[in-house]
Amino acid sequence: MKAAVLQGTKQMEVLDWQYPIASSQEVIVKVKSCGICGTDQHIYHGHPGSAEVQPPIVLGHELAGEVVEIGSEVSSLQKGDRVSIDPNIYCGTCQYCRSNRVHLCSNLQAVGVTRDGGMGEYCRVPAANCYRIPEEMTFEEAALVEPLGCVLHGIKKIHLSSLSKVLIIGGGFIGQLFLQLVKHQNVASIMVSEPAENKKELLYKLGAEEVVHPMNVSSVEADVVIECVGRPESMELAVKSAVKGGQVLLFGVAAPETTISVSPFDIFSKELTIKGSFINPYTQEEAIALIAKKVVDVQSLISHRFTIEELPEAMGDYPNLRVSKAVINYS
Repeated sequence: MKAAVLQGTKQMEVLDWQYPIASSQEVIVKVKSCGICGTDQHIYHGHPGSAEVQPPIVLGHELAGEVVEIGSEVSSLQKGDRVSIDPNIYCGTCQYCRSNRVHLCSNLQAVGVTRDGGMGEYCRVPAANCYRIPEEMTFEEAALVEPLGCVLHGIKKIHLSSLSKVLIIGGGFIGQLFLQLVKHQNVASIMVSEPAENKKELLYKLGAEEVVHPMNVSSVEADVVIECVGRPESMELAVKSAVKGGQVLLFGVAAPETTISVSPFDIFSKELTIKGSFINPYTQEEAIALIAKKVVDVQSLISHRFTIEELPEAMGDYPNLRVSKAVINYS
């Protein structure tokens, strides 16, 4: 089979790769669509993903496809089932798994991170990580269930009401998902901080009441601030923009060495709540339902589509392509 294999930092090539063999509780999925996540770019540039990455590896943890082989002990799936994949595999025995915090698992494994993923034509997946999708759902939509699940986990960490003034920092793909979910909560107002002029029209269409350049946000105050960028300046802005009693969700993925300057006195005197959010525990089915019911639109957020042959060049030139969200499609 063909796969785009990460051989090392900034080293990816399309190779004839070993066809996966399913264990008794696994299935083989013929990948139909695979999203390219910002985390894939982090890994490509030598940073860790949700877990440590050991090349050579086939990346791609946002994937969907068709079940073509079934392990001997699998009874929940059949050949031909159309499925979306939750990539995260938990050990079930560490202190975090045993206290219902599986996403913090000490032995976390993940399809497309610690084992081969969706940037190959076929993928080996635990049957328990496969979720059937409705017939009317496209494979592109199904591949983007995973990032929506991550956003769902994040939004559950904050309290929103009809009185909440919300600031979303970053109008890229993740900010666009948050925008739709926040809009669905009937909050008082939604402002998005985004420098790219070409994203404004879509952000307004998705529910933003005001889109401002980051340079003009310094005087903005919000009850809830959702940071979707992962840069020091945007995270510092998130804390500064929160009103007394405000909530700050730091969702953007920063590089491991990134640090920020925050005034502890501001946190103390404003009694801020600052939270992080990591991956997507128990959100896959809800994300599928939200897409199926058209509560959240993911299809129109796709800005680029690549073939597997185009992937190595695209990954190397990603920043210059101005990608908002890209997917790889297979025949």
